[in-house]
Amino acid sequence: MRKLRSDGDLERFFPRVRTAPERLLLLDYDGTLAPFQEEPGAAVPYPGVRERITATLRAGGSRVVVVSGRAIRDLLPLLDLPEFPEMWGCHGAERRLPDGSYQLLDLSPAIAEVVAQETAWLEGQGLASRLEHKPVGMVVHWRGMPAGEREALEHEVRARWDKAIDALSGSLRLHAFDGGLELRLPGIDKGQVTRRILDEAPLGVAVAFLGDDLTDEDAFQVLHGRGLAVLVRPEWRTTAADIWLRPPEELLRFLDDWAHAAQEHESHE
Repeated sequence: MRKLRSDGDLERFFPRVRTAPERLLLLDYDGTLAPFQEEPGAAVPYPGVRERITATLRAGGSRVVVVSGRAIRDLLPLLDLPEFPEMWGCHGAERRLPDGSYQLLDLSPAIAEVVAQETAWLEGQGLASRLEHKPVGMVVHWRGMPAGEREALEHEVRARWDKAIDALSGSLRLHAFDGGLELRLPGIDKGQVTRRILDEAPLGVAVAFLGDDLTDEDAFQVLHGRGLAVLVRPEWRTTAADIWLRPPEELLRFLDDWAHAAQEHESHE
């Protein structure tokens, strides 16, 4: 574990978790709870993660929220939990509550047509295995591709999607991430999700957001002065996070410490 900012002092943070009126644990999925895989459908959680999330949910005293760029329909079988926490998918375009109720932003017919056209093109190029369908957009993955093939694919996809974005007057946005490109709705990101969840929480809530990718930086920025931003990844990169944890050992230790602090709070209630 490496402390990056003054707010990244876990010896001060976990006592706050024990005494706060509410605890809020926000978790990215890919690269945070699960290691990246060349095949996105193979990205199951690190050993021990499922057990710790389940224990935290059953202990009570914490609102656990998974915030992911993935579609919720794809997250559910990967997490494979006996009971599910609150989940936000597609960077916040969809939401599933623990009782199973579901909300999704509407997609205009024009956007849906572009997504269908680009899906058909990628499938026609023999890239169906590289394509991730989402309720409000699409992703092409190239992790594991030879460098020359990846560069050629990125160049062609960028050109096509830039043209589609222009035709829709900016109603979609191109977003690069670690291992691919995403075509998604603008104005939706993990920072906005974090802000909305914080607005629903009481004053004095103890909150942490654990993430690995550039898409998590929006949430880290929102948490400055309000909570703990945690970078979880094997290799260092520049970040706005308060601390850096290397998975899986340091991640599991953090989840254990969170659960223990929450349980101590519940035992004193």
